[in-house]
Amino acid sequence: MKQKIYHLYILKCADNTLYTGITVDLARRVGEHNTSTLGAKYTRARRPVKLVYSKKFRNRSLASKAEAKIKKMTRVEKMKLLKSDDVV
Repeated sequence: MKQKIYHLYILKCADNTLYTGITVDLARRVGEHNTSTLGAKYTRARRPVKLVYSKKFRNRSLASKAEAKIKKMTRVEKMKLLKSDDVV
């Protein structure tokens, strides 16, 4: 059985805000945020969104923990993260 790779991602919305999430299919999920009702309610009103950060994790637990850590960061801390080597 093939193990799923989880992606932690940050999107930059049209209003310059940031949205963080996790998924197993990054391209599909970004597309949903931009065009579908399956995208997050937050991003639907702030389209188009652009992928600005992505990091892979070997399981959902690690991805979720990293997501929670990022969501607790201030905007300034998140912007520093985007300028790090992990940028897409």
